[in-house]
Amino acid sequence: MNYTKLSNGISWVLHPFVLPVYMIVLLLTATTFALYPANVKFYLLWVVVLYAVIIPVLALGVLRSLGRISDFRVDDRRERLLPLLVGTVCYVLCAVTISKIPSVVFLRKFMVAAACCEAMCFAVSLRWKISLHLTGMGAAVALLVVMNVAGVGHMLLPLTIALLGAGALASARLYLGCHNGRQVLAGFGGGFVVATLAMLFL
Repeated sequence: MNYTKLSNGISWVLHPFVLPVYMIVLLLTATTFALYPANVKFYLLWVVVLYAVIIPVLALGVLRSLGRISDFRVDDRRERLLPLLVGTVCYVLCAVTISKIPSVVFLRKFMVAAACCEAMCFAVSLRWKISLHLTGMGAAVALLVVMNVAGVGHMLLPLTIALLGAGALASARLYLGCHNGRQVLAGFGGGFVVATLAMLFL
């Protein structure tokens, strides 16, 4: 088996850009959000895709064309600062846009939590390299844990899948040599703690 291709595949499937899309789809299909009209669900999905995927990817393209990043993987710690700043702003704007629908407070909290995770990674990246992939997974696991504790939907199976995914992703990032054990652990732990605190108190 080609473990390099497998590890790259896992890294792309569980990329920080697409994790919010997985989570919004889960929320819109397996919780009380499933009762919303189709046009509202499409609006929420579009807003998340716009701010979590489309704008950040376009920003990376602009930064690449300007020579501010050397490649789209953004492995260099110093090159991550601008993309992380853009990501933080995007998630804040996403939370503000979603807040126009008062009944989706939980989703707004998740977007605020994502913004806080981006800001945390930005602050850490000033001095040290942290795993952005595992930060995203830590935040996703935190959301599912909070949902399980709050009794929002049946989230035990998704939580189990997310934990297994986090383990596979950590192994993939270590195998590819993108991070060491401390960077992976700091990413997951930081994402989990920051996202949990943000969802509980913000």
